[in-house]
Amino acid sequence: MTTKRNSADPGAVVLVLNSGSSSLKIGLYEVGASQLSELLTDDIETGSKDENPFERIDRLIAKNALPAPVAIGHRIVHGGPNLTAHCRIDSAVLLHLEAAAIFAPLHDPASLALIHQAVAHYPTLPQIACFDTAFHATLPELAYTLPLPRALRSEGVRRYGFHGLSCESAVEALRPDLPDRVVLAHLGNGASITAIKGGRSIDTSMGLTPSGGVIMGTRSGDLDPGVLLFLMREKKLDATSLEQLIDQQSGLFGISGCSGDMRVLEEKASEEADARLAVDMFCYSASKQVAGMIAALGGIDLLAFTGGIGEHDAHVRSAICARLKWAGDFAVRVVPAKENAQIARHCVAIMAQDGAQV
Repeated sequence: MTTKRNSADPGAVVLVLNSGSSSLKIGLYEVGASQLSELLTDDIETGSKDENPFERIDRLIAKNALPAPVAIGHRIVHGGPNLTAHCRIDSAVLLHLEAAAIFAPLHDPASLALIHQAVAHYPTLPQIACFDTAFHATLPELAYTLPLPRALRSEGVRRYGFHGLSCESAVEALRPDLPDRVVLAHLGNGASITAIKGGRSIDTSMGLTPSGGVIMGTRSGDLDPGVLLFLMREKKLDATSLEQLIDQQSGLFGISGCSGDMRVLEEKASEEADARLAVDMFCYSASKQVAGMIAALGGIDLLAFTGGIGEHDAHVRSAICARLKWAGDFAVRVVPAKENAQIARHCVAIMAQDGAQV
């Protein structure tokens, strides 16, 4: 998809790279002083060895007669304990990213590989890391501390929170009328609930990794730790098997036995009891997490929905809100998730801070 450039407000052109387990979402943005324009979006399958993804990107830019980027922005799921703010990538940052990969083995190694590819292909361009954990760096000690021994906590075992770029984009979209107490429900294949007070994160449902909190498409969400001990002791599952079970075989998929896709489950719900149970449990799980965030905020002014399910599934939104009638009157809004646009804004801001011409 392409859009026309805004000649009245020319700005810096940024290439955004958002890598998943099997695909790479790209976006080319022009960031001006007062406006952001989306010039190009595309999804690239990363499993194919037929073409370097950057050769395809260059070809798409040339085909659409678009300007070349002046910076590359990378979405990084987990910044670990040492990277708590979006930043330019240098050798020190790369070392911290490599160390943080132990917290997000399904995400960060792929992002690191993509960074190295991007540096090789665009050696003169600044590379910017934008972290899904950064928005939650404002969590108070009460919220980020896990009830574990100090020795483990000192090694970075704590609540980090995720979907931070989605949270940032929602806060940006809600300004200048951002209420003081906002609960943001990012509901998609991954799902999390965040309490935002005065524009800052004060609590969130995901913890050390993106596997906890709300029931998700194939991820379990919160579990009794004893379940994992039982599986290790009685079923002889090792760490790899547990990770696969928790992240790929549980959640909506595990409950229903047929799909982790909410659209499929809602179609089957009238005839298949397990599909109906999965939908109901998802809404129940999300409403309980929203209720917890209302407690953290001391009330609620706005419940905002974003993410694929949050934006497009009115049934789920209605079911969650129905369980929250006790909370009194509050506004409800749907806010499109625009993480890639947020990354582009950060890239331009960071280059300006570094004194680079944008």
